[in-house]
Formats: sequence, structure tokens, C-alpha cells
Amino acid sequence: MSDFLIDADFELYRKLIYDESGITFSATNRSILESRLKERLREKKLDSLKEYFSLITRDKEELKTLLDSVTTNLTRFFRNQAHFDAIEKYVAPELIKLRGSSGDRKLRFWSAGCSTGEEPYTLAMLLKEILPAGWSFEVVASDISLKCLMVGKEAFYADARIQGIPEAYLPKYFDKKPGGYQLKDDIKKYVRFDYHNLKNDSGLRGLDVVFCRNVLIYFDEAAQKAAIERFWEAMAPKSFLFIGHSESLFGMNTKFEFVKTDWATFYRKNA
Repeated sequence: MSDFLIDADFELYRKLIYDESGITFSATNRSILESRLKERLREKKLDSLKEYFSLITRDKEELKTLLDSVTTNLTRFFRNQAHFDAIEKYVAPELIKLRGSSGDRKLRFWSAGCSTGEEPYTLAMLLKEILPAGWSFEVVASDISLKCLMVGKEAFYADARIQGIPEAYLPKYFDKKPGGYQLKDDIKKYVRFDYHNLKNDSGLRGLDVVFCRNVLIYFDEAAQKAAIERFWEAMAPKSFLFIGHSESLFGMNTKFEFVKTDWATFYRKNA
């Protein structure tokens, strides 16, 4: 046991973080919380965890910074290609068939837990490629990390970060700059970044597709179920939910239907 983060402090911080975000810390990832707390104390020039706890209970911005620091932001363009194949081959054709008859030719996507923007921009490039003439779309991209949202809004990615993007997409959607690639404005305009904590209602409604991949693994069962119920409320009838390949709704009492296709598995709101 660490002398820095004693059990009583660990419980105090663990409860606050869970209450504010749904993120769960256990004995196995306690060291992550400890290292992030040490960083914040150094940054704020504070001597004790008691002082820092007092600060975050009265300073909402510093609390956001702490929540930002304890999340893991692993992402890349076209991560888990099978999901994007399923969008192209199954989901988009289904939605075009369903929505086309109503006259509403705009598809609405949400990338929840978007990190630095690779996922929502992947969706935007793909939709730009595959939607028929006369159709439009919007991708709302949200995260609990303000730092990540700033990177996403900037949309400049170092050379090493553009791996996975189809070769034909690079000149079409990016401008080469020293040290990396800048996404062009005519694709950036389809993505709207917004701070959002999945513990709360997003206020979004009528969504056709929700991507929330590799986020729920940080939540316990109660927080997962609450988030899934909020997704249901945000989604349109006949819409689709994608979660991470290591995540599942099995055993969870939800109204979503499991969908297995030749490309990937995901969930459908069939109300």
C-alpha cells in the first residue's frame, strides 16, 4: 500500500470520481489514480490530498481537469475497420431505406467518448464517400476530456497518427503540413465537438447511430446500464448502437436487439 494514497483517501477520491463520471477505480488500477493525483498536486503546488480534495469540491474546472487526466484516450483512424464496413454495407443502406420515405434525408451520428477526433472524422469521411446525392449528415463528437476536444477541433494529426486512413482519402481530405496532416474544412464542418459527461443526459434526440466504443469498460454495471438507457432515449426509432469489441450488453436488461452481420456485430433500437 502506498504512503501517498492511503485507503481512506483512495475511497474518498474513488467515490467522488464515480459519482461525477461513472468511472470506476479498483485495486487493479489504483496506481493510475495515484500517479494522476501526484501530477495535479505538483501542478497546483499543494502539499496534501486533503487540500486538493477541498479544491476540487469547490472548483468545477479543476474537477474537470482531474476527470480528464484519469481517462485513457487510445484511438486511431478507422479503428476496428469491421465497424466501418458494417456502416457502409449494412447500416447506411438500411437508414437510407427507412428515412428516405419520410423525406428527412439527414443522418445524425454521435461519437460518444470521441477522444482526439479520429473516430468522428472517420465517420465523416466515410459518410461523405457513401451517401447518395441529396443526403446530408452531422456527427456530434463528445468527450469528458477538454484537452482531447481541443485537439479534435484543431484537426491536425502528426504523421504517425494518420495510419489506417485509406490512401485515396489522404489527398482528398487532408493537406500535408510540416510534421503532419491538417484535415480540410470541408470535412471538418460536418463534425461538432461538445463537452459531455456520460453520467448526464446529453440532450440529444433523434440520433440514427451512436458510437460509444471502449468507454463502458471504465464503468461498473450500474453506470453502464444508466448510460445505455440514456443512449436509448437519445436515439430515433430504428437506429443503431456500436460499442467496443470487448464490450457487450449480454446479461444487461436493455431493450436493444443484438444484430449480427457479415461484417460486425452491434445493436439496434427497434421501437
